[in-house]
Amino acid sequence: MLLTPGTAAPVARATVHDLCGSRIREVSNAGIGRPDVLPFWFGEPDQVTPAFIRDAAKASLDGGDTFYSSNYGIPPLREAIATYMSGLHRPVDAERIAVTSSGVSALMLLAQSIIAPGDRVVAVTPLWPNLVEIPKILGAQVERVPLRFGQTWELDLQRLLDALTPGTKAVLLNSPNNPTGWVITREQQEAVLAHCRRHGIWIVGDDVYERLVYEVCAEPAGQRACAPSFLDLAEPEDRIISAHSFSKSWLMTGWRLGWLVVPRPLVADLGKLIEYNTSCAPVFVQKAGIVAMERGEEVIAHTVERYRAARDFLHARLNAMPGIAAPTPKGAMYLFFRVDGERDTLALCKRLVAEAGLGLAPGSAFGDEGEGYIRWCFASSTERLAHGADRLERFLARR
Repeated sequence: MLLTPGTAAPVARATVHDLCGSRIREVSNAGIGRPDVLPFWFGEPDQVTPAFIRDAAKASLDGGDTFYSSNYGIPPLREAIATYMSGLHRPVDAERIAVTSSGVSALMLLAQSIIAPGDRVVAVTPLWPNLVEIPKILGAQVERVPLRFGQTWELDLQRLLDALTPGTKAVLLNSPNNPTGWVITREQQEAVLAHCRRHGIWIVGDDVYERLVYEVCAEPAGQRACAPSFLDLAEPEDRIISAHSFSKSWLMTGWRLGWLVVPRPLVADLGKLIEYNTSCAPVFVQKAGIVAMERGEEVIAHTVERYRAARDFLHARLNAMPGIAAPTPKGAMYLFFRVDGERDTLALCKRLVAEAGLGLAPGSAFGDEGEGYIRWCFASSTERLAHGADRLERFLARR
């Protein structure tokens, strides 16, 4: 294309152009489609969505559910989500729930709802890059508060509170955390909530892994196991938004279905944003979501026990390798481990694909504080994980 003098090149605006591209994708692009590569780079299970959920979507399609729905989702799904959430936390009514076309869309929508150019946002990191980059798309500034490495990943609570200065718009908390498996404690939540109430700071909870917990919040009698949530403490007027997805707990990554729980005054404006982003989630996908909510507890229980065994197996294998230190994740589906002396995990992960047929995610994908670490998604069989561990061990031995 020829440009006349003084004409700008046809490129995206600077804020978008300067976004960090996905380094996980950069690694996976070198190996996707290669049958010899064992892929553990994405946060995705090795099992398909259960048949009863798939059958509900087929029945919906066969019934002709191919039209638009309400911006907020079909009423039966909103009611099912409200019942489900009320069984985990304080009662939540369906009018505070908005169905979204994926958990990622939920995060973008909530950011568009409350974040403006120039706002200051604080994030606990390392963190899934989407959650950090979304505020930047909207022109906000993001300050990072890193977790501490040790036997487990831990939060420096005072450092976080000190970062939440008056005028801060929001704090972003992903617990259980991707990539570290860190889980916030109830006492820490109480301190953060009290502080944010004093200063009018929004609390944004990326809660997509809340059912995938292993060592905290043992299931009370008559209740479902779940990570601590700010919804357990929230009053209706609190500035708390909770984002969720069907992807992880119900093995539905490709379905792209999520939801938000928001304060009632935010609902009307959120509906406008849904209209201008996606209009609505597909009805046949929503019908599958209803069945997942109503019949999916056995799926979640089986998944948690399967992942617990996978976590324990891989944790032991990695820590037995010279030069590797792998903290114990308390939740989610990842081990985020340190490789001694490694200063370029992007290059290392590309070499692992090319030379070992092993697909892992570079720690640098999760921010500068992730450099020197690698993320391994353990949502797989122990047999498959064993093959991957063997490949890593052989690679490190000849490195």
